[in-house]
Amino acid sequence: MNSHHKSTKTVLLSLCAMLFALCVSAEAQRLTKTPRIGYLTGSSISVITDRTDAFRQGLRELGYVDGKSIVIEWKSAEGKIDRLPALAAELVRLKVDIIVTTGASPTRAAKEATSTIPIVMAQDIDPVGSGFVASLARPGGNITGLSSLSVDISGKRLELLKEILPKLSRVAILGTSTIPGYVQSLKEIEPAAGAFGVRLQYLDVLADKDIEAAFRAAGRERADAVLVLQSFVLNSQRKQIADLAIKNRLPAIYYAPEWVEDGGLMSYGVSFTDLNRRAAIFVDKILKAAKPADLPVEQPTKFELMINLKTAKQIGLTIPQKVLARADRVIR
Repeated sequence: MNSHHKSTKTVLLSLCAMLFALCVSAEAQRLTKTPRIGYLTGSSISVITDRTDAFRQGLRELGYVDGKSIVIEWKSAEGKIDRLPALAAELVRLKVDIIVTTGASPTRAAKEATSTIPIVMAQDIDPVGSGFVASLARPGGNITGLSSLSVDISGKRLELLKEILPKLSRVAILGTSTIPGYVQSLKEIEPAAGAFGVRLQYLDVLADKDIEAAFRAAGRERADAVLVLQSFVLNSQRKQIADLAIKNRLPAIYYAPEWVEDGGLMSYGVSFTDLNRRAAIFVDKILKAAKPADLPVEQPTKFELMINLKTAKQIGLTIPQKVLARADRVIR
């Protein structure tokens, strides 16, 4: 009887040992499988290298090395938004673990391609309004990440124009009415315009061909300055717009530093590099089994003011010292 007990015990122990070994090897396999991340953007990668570098840097800080402990599949529509659905579908076919998106159009394409793969928004002007999340606190689906909507930022841009042009009375607003967040931006500018006694002229640019006409209209209305709203239509023609502003001797303020690097006068806005760095934190949490539905969407915390003094000189404008002192970057 005793020997029978012993052999049963031995069998049980070896079974336990086998199960334990299986569990350990399954866990090890889960950990050794290199995660694949899809990065989906409407812009050319070459246009947003500071953002993609910030995303890589964020991953590095968390111990992931691109090409070694993590694989990133870069997919860019090269400014042709209608290519996004096919690129999103391709990422789904590649069975990526997470899709990182840069703005409403890539996020919409990813959302239509999958309801199961987690999607991390590196930025979105209005995630609730776009229908990507139920609320910022409780996203509820397979999408979470970062909102680039900062209340009153357009009003702040108008305030900066007023500081560099104390006699400011007419401002041309360059935007694209079909873009998410457009109406929201106008709602923010109007009270500021009222407070400064500034008249606004709305110039709707729906395609590249509307840009020159918009500047002619600004000239006819004798605009003192131009305020450019977020839009991929405008973003794909940064150099042309910055050049036209200089040619027409119009001080212009933009929403991102890339514009100033391309010859724009000044930019003030959310730091998109910071948002991309923070997107890596969401990727890490999801890879460690957090669910997008439970990760609240985060707001921007870092803002940047950038000024191009070469451009100021070209249009015969002196930037007040108190504005220069607040700049994060100055091109001389």
